[in-house]
Amino acid sequence: MTLTYEPIEGEHFVVVSETTGDSWEIVVGLEVHCELATTTKLFCGCPNMFGDEPNTNVCPVCLGLPGSLPVLNHNVVELAMRLGRALHCSVEPSVFARKNYFYPDMPKDYQVSQFDQPINVDGWLDLPDGTRVGIERAHIEEDTGKNTHAGGSGRIHGADYSLVDYNRAGVPLVEIVGRPHIRHPEQAKTYIDELRAILLTTGASDAKMEEGSLRVDANVSVRRVGDTELGTRCEVKNLNSLRSLGRAIEYEARRQVDLLETGERIKQETRHWDEGAGRTRAGRSKEEAEDYRYFQEPDLVPLAPSAEWIAAIDAAMPPLPAARRDALALAAGVAVTETSVVIAVQRDLDQLALATIAAGGDGKRVLTHVEHNLSGEGAVDLNPATFAQLVTLELGGQLTATQAKTVLAEMVTSGRAPDVIAAELGFEAMDSSELEGIVDGLIAESPEEWADFCTGDDKKRGKLQGFFTGKIMKATKGQADGKAVAAILESRRAASL
Repeated sequence: MTLTYEPIEGEHFVVVSETTGDSWEIVVGLEVHCELATTTKLFCGCPNMFGDEPNTNVCPVCLGLPGSLPVLNHNVVELAMRLGRALHCSVEPSVFARKNYFYPDMPKDYQVSQFDQPINVDGWLDLPDGTRVGIERAHIEEDTGKNTHAGGSGRIHGADYSLVDYNRAGVPLVEIVGRPHIRHPEQAKTYIDELRAILLTTGASDAKMEEGSLRVDANVSVRRVGDTELGTRCEVKNLNSLRSLGRAIEYEARRQVDLLETGERIKQETRHWDEGAGRTRAGRSKEEAEDYRYFQEPDLVPLAPSAEWIAAIDAAMPPLPAARRDALALAAGVAVTETSVVIAVQRDLDQLALATIAAGGDGKRVLTHVEHNLSGEGAVDLNPATFAQLVTLELGGQLTATQAKTVLAEMVTSGRAPDVIAAELGFEAMDSSELEGIVDGLIAESPEEWADFCTGDDKKRGKLQGFFTGKIMKATKGQADGKAVAAILESRRAASL
C-alpha cells in the first residue's frame, strides 16, 4: 500500500491511502530518556562514564547489595530542575518510588523512579515552525545496565548466550514524556532536534544518541481524519537516530492503516525497530496496563526544592533556542519561522548575525549569507563590522552576489577587509551598457530558447532564465550581477511581446 502526506489546516498532516482513498491522521507522542551530565551516578559515588571496561564502575549501592543505602546526588536534582524550567514545566514536590519489573540488566530487579509525584510537570516545547508540543512530565529515574546477546539476530530470542554490563545501572536519567501532539515523522525529528539543543544549552546532558545518552520511544497511533478519539497506540522502543525515528513512525503508520483497512484491530504492544529490514517487530503485549507495583522508596525522603532554589535556576538560565530565534528575527525584520533564522541558531551564528546587523548590515542579506555561505567552523571569528561592509558593497552594486560569496570565503580565511580582497581579485561593477550588449548577443545566439522564454509558462521560463543566466555568468566570468541580468532579460521579453 502506498501512502502520501497531504497538509491540512496548514499544520497537520494526513496519510492518504491510494487503495481506498481514505485519509488517516498520524498521532505521535514521544518519550525521551536522557542521561544527565553528572560526574557520578544517581545514588552512589560510582563514575558516570561511557565506554569504560564492563562492570568496573559498580559498588554495593548500584548493585543493590543487602545493607547498602542510596544517597541522592544533589547535581542530578539541579540539572533535572534546570531542564524542567527550560521546558516551561512547574517544579513540584516529588517522591521516589520502586518500579518492580523483571529487569535482567538491573541487579536490584527494580528501578528507582518517580511515579505519581514527578518533579517536573505540565510544560511545553515550541518547534521552529511555531508548533507547540505539550510536555506531560519530566521525571528523574535511574538507568538500567546493558545486555549484549551473542549469536543470532542480536536479540535475546535465538541468542547463544547473554552478557550484562552494570556500569550504566544507576546512571541518572530524566524521562521526558511528551503529549500526543506530533502529526508527522519530520515533526518528530524536529522535536528531538529542538530538545537536544535545549539539553546542550542547559548543560543537562551531552545528548549523544550514538552513545545511548539520548534514547527515544515513539507511541504511534492512527485515526480517520475528523475523529476525535485516539486510536490504539503501539510503542516503538529505543530509537537511536533521527533517521530511525522518522522511518519507524512512517512504517508503523503504514502498518496500522493497512490493518484497519482490512478490518483488523490494532493490538496495544511494544514493538522494536529493525533498521536493516526497515520495519517494526512485535515485542511484549500491553493489552492491559502493566502492574509495576509502584510503592514509595523507603530509603529516600520526599524531595521538595525551595522557591529560592527554583528562582536561582531561572535567573541563571542561558538564552534558549526559541528566545534566540525571536531576537534574531526581530533584529532582521523577518518571520521567526524563516529557515535562515532557524539555521543561524542551529549553527550558533546568531550572535554574529545580530552584531553584523547592529553594525549596519542589511538583516535579510546577512541571514542569506549565514544560511548559504557560512558554516560554524571559522565563521564565528568573522568581524561583524567587515561582514556588514561586505553586505553594503553587495547591495550597493559594487559586488555581485557571486563575487560577494567569493570575498566572504576569503574574509573567513584571512580576516581582511572586503574592499581590499575585492580589489586584489579584480572585482568591480560591470558597466550596464556592456552587460546589456552581452545579454543581447547571447539572446541572438539562442533564438529557439529565447522564443520559448518569451512565450512559455512560468515553469519553462524559470528554467530558461537559469539557462541564459548561466551562459551570461560564464561569458562575464561571474562578474555580472544576477539581479541586473534578470531585469535585462525581463525587459527584453516585455519588448518582444
